[in-house]
Amino acid sequence: MDLLTYCLAKPGAWQDEPWEGDVVAKVGDKIFAFVGSGAAVTLKCGSKPEADELIAIYPGDVSPSAYIGRYGWVSVKVGGKVPADDLRELIDASYDAIVAKLPKSKRP
Repeated sequence: MDLLTYCLAKPGAWQDEPWEGDVVAKVGDKIFAFVGSGAAVTLKCGSKPEADELIAIYPGDVSPSAYIGRYGWVSVKVGGKVPADDLRELIDASYDAIVAKLPKSKRP
């Protein structure tokens, strides 16, 4: 599965590279997926407890994201134990969480 293509298929999604070599998917002016090299993807969970649950279910394949993990962001290993369908659902949830925080005038 090409994660970046999946992310960019979302309404209003666009690709950015805010830091050299670090590709992200944004909606409005907010990041909803850090895609990077494709070995892992960093996504927003609905809440910190949801992130902790994912980490407990998939130890070694899901971990708190560096710097932003305390805000419910997790890094998910691509090609690991997280099934592709679940990974797509996590991308969908991250997108939805970020869209919900956008001002109504900036929502797709």
